[in-house]
Amino acid sequence: MEPEIIAQGGQIAVAADFSLISLFQAADWVVKSVIVILLLASFWSWAIIFDKFFRFRRLRTQLNKFEDVFWSGKSLDDLYDKLGHRPDNPMSLMFASAMREWRRSSEGGPVSVAKAPNVQDRIAKVMNVTQARELDRAERFLSFLATVGATAPFVGLFGTVWGIMSSFQAIANQNNTTLAVVAPGIAEALFATALGLLAAIPAVVAYNNFINARDRLETRLDGFGDEFQAILSRQIDEGKK
Repeated sequence: MEPEIIAQGGQIAVAADFSLISLFQAADWVVKSVIVILLLASFWSWAIIFDKFFRFRRLRTQLNKFEDVFWSGKSLDDLYDKLGHRPDNPMSLMFASAMREWRRSSEGGPVSVAKAPNVQDRIAKVMNVTQARELDRAERFLSFLATVGATAPFVGLFGTVWGIMSSFQAIANQNNTTLAVVAPGIAEALFATALGLLAAIPAVVAYNNFINARDRLETRLDGFGDEFQAILSRQIDEGKK
């Protein structure tokens, strides 16, 4: 960081450049590495945040539409045939996987009372597997947000400590403790902490929000799975497909 010499009333004052670019350029390689790491982590965090925000919003819309159709009174077979093999949300995927297993089990005719427990158990398993896979997909990359939120402040603090140590060494070498000598180095060091907080705060807020959205999704899928298995159980008892 090159200080700017300004003449004021016959006296000479030194004005340092505290712009972000100048602070980065003046820092040593360790602090620069910390700043680059934090900037990359922040950039990737925001990419995940935007992706998850739109993904969860789209999922809510798709689930609402599917539930409206599912509870519209249409038969399960008609709904499955209309849905085809291109379900577009976790709930419809659970429905499609359960209906495939249901049709395989009832190909030879109505499911007998003796076979009913086994059929219901298989349907429950395929629905649980599908649900677990979709929930895992919904929470993908959230661990990165949690990691950034937990570690970014400490990474920034490491850069700050290192920068302050370098500043003290420079002060000792120059044998000068004026503010013009101390301030630039301290500013460079604190810049790393500021970036660490800038990366961590949005990551923590977004992580908590998306985890809550994931939990709400799991609750809706659990409720749908229980209701759908109850419908199939009634059809088995009535001897219908």
